[in-house]
Amino acid sequence: MKKRVSISLLITAVLVLSNCSNPKEGKTGFNLFTVQQDRELGAQVAAEIDGNPQKYPVLDSTQYPAAYKYLYDMRDRILNSGKVVHKDEFQWRLRIIRDDNTLNAFCTPGGYIYVYTGLIKFLDAEDQLAGVMGHEIAHADYRHSTRQMTQMYGVQVLLSVLAGNREALRQITGGLIGLKFSRSHETEADEASVIYLCPTDYDAAGGAKFFQKIQEVGGASPPEFLSTHPNPENRIDNFYNNKLVQGCAGTEDYQARYTAFKNSLP
Repeated sequence: MKKRVSISLLITAVLVLSNCSNPKEGKTGFNLFTVQQDRELGAQVAAEIDGNPQKYPVLDSTQYPAAYKYLYDMRDRILNSGKVVHKDEFQWRLRIIRDDNTLNAFCTPGGYIYVYTGLIKFLDAEDQLAGVMGHEIAHADYRHSTRQMTQMYGVQVLLSVLAGNREALRQITGGLIGLKFSRSHETEADEASVIYLCPTDYDAAGGAKFFQKIQEVGGASPPEFLSTHPNPENRIDNFYNNKLVQGCAGTEDYQARYTAFKNSLP
């Protein structure tokens, strides 16, 4: 009887504490994971990706140093904006996946960022990719993945993970790759992309230009990393409206520099 009461009290306490979320980490969804556990989960997902080169053919940074330097410089502009909550706590490690047929990018908990060559080659200018990178960084910074996992797997499974159950942890880790985010999380990540880019000289609405390019080439469906909800047209408007509200003055797209970057890839 006492054991049952203790478990019930533990669940209640975890839920109460989880709902007292950091307002700077977004507004929606409680989270049973700590920041440290975000880091641990991200490291496990990164290890799975590194161990599966057939599915995730990552470009060697020693063979493509210029391409990686370019992306890390872009990442640093975003991180040094002063707006990334977990700038100094997460890894923010970058990898380029060689797959020209995939328009995708994603970021694991703890800040392991992956960008496909298909996305890079599809885009036209640096501010567009910076907008996408800001969006993906926001998913990690606002801890959307582990918030989503909390909703998907429920209290009992996640308490089991927190207690050290390795099988439950593997289940969670596998689900993190290709995770689809909720409407509210996508909206928050779009807003954060503008916030991150606003202090830089980039056009802070760079993320909107992805959707505009999709429309220009015939209205193809957006890839998984920028889901179809909310409606792409609404998302374009939201990017520009948020830029206006934030008073962002940057206009640079660095198109010529971006073309040179694309040409450095295989």
